[in-house]
Amino acid sequence: MSAAPRVVYASFATPRHSGGVHVQSQHVQLLRRAGRDARLWVPGPDRPPWIDDDVPVDHGPTLTIAADDLLVLPEVPVVPGLDPAPGARKVVFNQNHFYTYAAAPPGPDTPYPGWSPDPAVWTVSRESVAVLSTLLPDLPVTLVPNAVDGELFAPRPAARPGIAWFPRKRPREAALLRRLFAADARLVGVDQFELLNAPRSVVAERLGAATVFVSLGHSEGFGLTVAEALASGCLVVGYDGGGGHELFEAPGAWAVPEQRPLLLLEAVVEAVRRGPAYEGLGAANRDWVLAHYGFTRTDEALQGAVAAAYARPGSAATATHPEVWLDRLGPAFTAFA
Repeated sequence: MSAAPRVVYASFATPRHSGGVHVQSQHVQLLRRAGRDARLWVPGPDRPPWIDDDVPVDHGPTLTIAADDLLVLPEVPVVPGLDPAPGARKVVFNQNHFYTYAAAPPGPDTPYPGWSPDPAVWTVSRESVAVLSTLLPDLPVTLVPNAVDGELFAPRPAARPGIAWFPRKRPREAALLRRLFAADARLVGVDQFELLNAPRSVVAERLGAATVFVSLGHSEGFGLTVAEALASGCLVVGYDGGGGHELFEAPGAWAVPEQRPLLLLEAVVEAVRRGPAYEGLGAANRDWVLAHYGFTRTDEALQGAVAAAYARPGSAATATHPEVWLDRLGPAFTAFA
């Protein structure tokens, strides 16, 4: 008797929370609840210590893929012409269209990805669908929207106004903003939360207590932190990062022109000072994001995408974990990715 078909997500055992691995683990949970044998696959012996216990993990630099399995690969280490599992049924789960050619050699001559058979492509935002459909007209591109955990990310009581931001994507600009916020007399008495390598529970606590989330998104496929801030009842000001453009359709979110720190400061001050008048907008932000990015919508899109992928050809193969191609990214990639 043959084993049940598997949906295998090639992933990484990141020691701290990773948005990309988190989304993969959410997919695994949704697929398992629908009766599919879904799992992560990491190259080494370690398990990501922060993922939920109900997410099974396979280990090893290679993995046997059966003819009726589906292998889901991240976009970052895709090297055109180097097939990680020749013959296997594959999907490129592209969570950031800006990273599509991160490991590709210079020049447009090598077909992307140059695998056999051709993979399907899943992605997470309307902008990513538009970009990837233009870049890859011969591959099916499907939107599987991200889901926001509205139980973890929710408004919390706060004694006074607060602002929160993540510095990782724009460390130099964040250093300027930190000084601008600290020196502005209009922000005296306002809590200021710079969220750097904070556990997910602390992030949820800080966002829930903040009045304003300052988005410093850069080259984003979606911008999950903005969605989580909206679910936390924050007003949002800042940069949409490209793929996060759709999130600024929320009623209490305002985009600011790129790399204009003084304009961003003024937008933050305005939002903080008018916080009581905007109180209803924070609740409206939460309602809006949960209506647009709830688990039901993600689940429906994911189940449909998996069914469509299984209609594509596939055969048994030995898969090589894409970790072996990470060295092609270069040191600058991980510094700002």
